[in-house]
Amino acid sequence: MTENEIASLVLGSAIEVHKALGPGLLENAYKECLFYKLKQEGLHVVKEKSMPVYFESVQLECGYRIDLLVENKVVIELKSVEALHPVHLAQTLTYLKLGNYKLGLLINFNVTYLRQGIKRVANNL
Repeated sequence: MTENEIASLVLGSAIEVHKALGPGLLENAYKECLFYKLKQEGLHVVKEKSMPVYFESVQLECGYRIDLLVENKVVIELKSVEALHPVHLAQTLTYLKLGNYKLGLLINFNVTYLRQGIKRVANNL
């Protein structure tokens, strides 16, 4: 399955979660529901995947975690904030670079229509 095919499935599931719950909940509620929905779809999903940082050839555990990693290909960074800011985009791009992934989805559930809160992030390896 390609990154784009995975992203399409993720977005469909995220829209279903948003329709059921609406905006205004904490990020963790959306993460748990989306995790459940993606697992139901038969996708391999890792929640809270640890992302080490390498500095001078030393692996450092700094507490960075990807919200969801789908099929070991697509990074999903979830938010429930008033507005997405450049730092949220930078965070997602950093996860892509640290893990050598090509595609990420930054999804803010705290919007009226979920399409308003979706950003595709590509890593130009």
